[in-house]
Amino acid sequence: MAQNWNAKSWRDQEARHLPVYPDAEKLNAVESTLTSFPPLVFAGEARALKADLAQVAAGKGFLLQGGDCAESFAEFHPNNIRDTFRVLLQMAVVLTFASKQPVVKVGRMAGQFAKPRSSPVERQGDVELPSYLGDNINGIDFTPEQRIPDPDRMLRAYSQAAATLNLLRAFAGGGYANLRQVHGWTLDHIAKSPWATKFGEMADKIGEALDFMEACGVNPSSVPQLQGTNFYTSHEALLLPYEEAMTRQDSLTGDWYDTSAHMLWIGDRTRFEGSAHVEFLRGVGNPIGMKCGPSLTPDALLRMLDTLNPAREAGRITLISRYGHDKVEAGLPALVRAVKREGHPVVWSCDPMHGNVIKADNGYKTRPFDRILGEVKGFFAVHRAEGTHAGGIHIEMTGRDVTECTGGAVAITQEGLADRYHTHCDPRLNAAQSIELAFLLAEMLNLEHAEKKAEAA
Repeated sequence: MAQNWNAKSWRDQEARHLPVYPDAEKLNAVESTLTSFPPLVFAGEARALKADLAQVAAGKGFLLQGGDCAESFAEFHPNNIRDTFRVLLQMAVVLTFASKQPVVKVGRMAGQFAKPRSSPVERQGDVELPSYLGDNINGIDFTPEQRIPDPDRMLRAYSQAAATLNLLRAFAGGGYANLRQVHGWTLDHIAKSPWATKFGEMADKIGEALDFMEACGVNPSSVPQLQGTNFYTSHEALLLPYEEAMTRQDSLTGDWYDTSAHMLWIGDRTRFEGSAHVEFLRGVGNPIGMKCGPSLTPDALLRMLDTLNPAREAGRITLISRYGHDKVEAGLPALVRAVKREGHPVVWSCDPMHGNVIKADNGYKTRPFDRILGEVKGFFAVHRAEGTHAGGIHIEMTGRDVTECTGGAVAITQEGLADRYHTHCDPRLNAAQSIELAFLLAEMLNLEHAEKKAEAA
């Protein structure tokens, strides 16, 4: 248990990117209500994820983390949840088939509402209003009423997260994730992608392998891993009043866990010494992610690791690099070397989204697929050079057929962005682009596996 910590100790530190609620009495009432609600996840599940991530840190697995940039109340629908889950399953099976290693599946789902913004205000013409901070804080419509932070939105976010988790658990354990269904996971709109054929061929091979195993007496009824899968949830622990209210003491261990998600992460804007967000997360037992960008020095990173994981517990920390396609090979090696030198057991994951945002000629914010892929390639190149494990990918994606990121085999153009641009915040990869990225990632994992095998020989 962390020393000199309690669930409220963050309130004595510097808290950035938190809303100012005009009605403090209402905020207190909502916090009290949330404190009385059941946990969304359980301490044992968080410990199971930590054990899985410890294997990844040891080079024996890969972390796939993906989902919405920001979940919304308006797009809350079981089909959207199912389709994103389905694409993550497809990506995972591609990566597992290629690398012959387990893939840890973590969704940016069931809680990824709040978003830090580069400016506290938004201007349209002569009108200036507070920025939209996520549906659990205020509304996206550009009106004075909608932009007022409303504590009741946290209650709606809790309800949506609970319903989302309920559906995800049903999909993961109720037969939908059965490997016998691998052909059925393909969404109709992916059929136009050149990668659909390749996925079908791989699914055929998996089916043949399952036929052979079943002939040998191994089938989903006797091996639970074939019938379902472990699926975890995560979000940025940004709205600290909500996170504090969801923190519970585990009756088995006495340790404290944030029960709003299995894994929480600290963003690039809230990762600094004296941060209220760092103070809060250092005391909970969940696996913790931390975004690492160009502003982070090796010494500052090591101090953060000592604060967040003084016991050097494997699986506790995932470092999520986010540099941009043209900066990753110059900036990341110094961090990797420092962590390796000090012996911190971390998972290294790549966020190729946040450093590669551009504004299209028609004003839409987008992310070119070739830049996303370029950062992933650079990330793998750095870890090959440093002799460390490129352990994960962290992407903003959706199972919907959106047109938000340009390029890829489906060849979305800047002119085509307006066709189906639905995001509430940042542009997401669509289903076809996500599958394409998975196959390209699989090639990199194969290369890493071959090199390790050659070294061992």
